[in-house]
Formats: sequence, C-alpha cells, structure tokens
Amino acid sequence: MRIEHLAIWTLDLESMRSFYMKYFKMISSKKYHNIKKGFTSYFLSFEEEKSRIELMYRDDITKESNDRESCLGFTHFAISVGGKEKVDELTELMRADHCRIVGEPRTTGDGYYESVVLDCEGNRVEITE
Repeated sequence: MRIEHLAIWTLDLESMRSFYMKYFKMISSKKYHNIKKGFTSYFLSFEEEKSRIELMYRDDITKESNDRESCLGFTHFAISVGGKEKVDELTELMRADHCRIVGEPRTTGDGYYESVVLDCEGNRVEITE
C-alpha cells in the first residue's frame, strides 16, 4: 500500500502550482477543468515517486467553508529531499525568497531532521532528509 495523492483546496491554483514546482521540483499535469462543477485542478508529482499532490480550486470553497471536504483534518505533510544538507539548503533558499519558516532545521525527538515551512496559502510542509 502507499499514499496515492494528497488533495489541497486552494484559493490561488496557479501560485500554489508554481510554489511546489519551484521548491520541490514537482512536475505538473495539464490543468483539468470541469465547467459544469466549476472545478479546476492539477496533479503534481515527483519524477521518481508515485505519490502526488492534487491542487484543487472551486470558487465556493473558502476559508469559511463548512463543507466536510474543505476544512478540518489536515495538519501537514512531509517531503523528503535526500539529506540534512539539502534540508538546510532548501530552507535557506525559501527564506531568501521570503517564504515563512515556522520550524528551523533540527532533529526532532523521533529522529527526523526537518524544517517546517508554510506554502503560499499557509499549509504546513515538513522538509525532511
């Protein structure tokens, strides 16, 4: 078994797509648009991995939404970059680009070397070795 994809409702589909492509070198699918439902999305993937992120937009999904599929439950996800030095390098690149760093690089109590950043809509992303 494996995680096939994580889905994130977004207010700015293009900015979020650019963020993950730039910092995590993800590859984007073509934009999917369901006119009838007013839904658009991209699937982003890593070159060698099968896990994906689905970025989704619908104009009725807002921060104030009470829809069960648009709010509670998601805390963070982690992206492994392949080593402590790479965690440090990416964290510093993101800091230089004025991304919000909410957890400085460190070894956690459970043994992960990680930093924590917010994507351009405030979702927590752990950058792990």
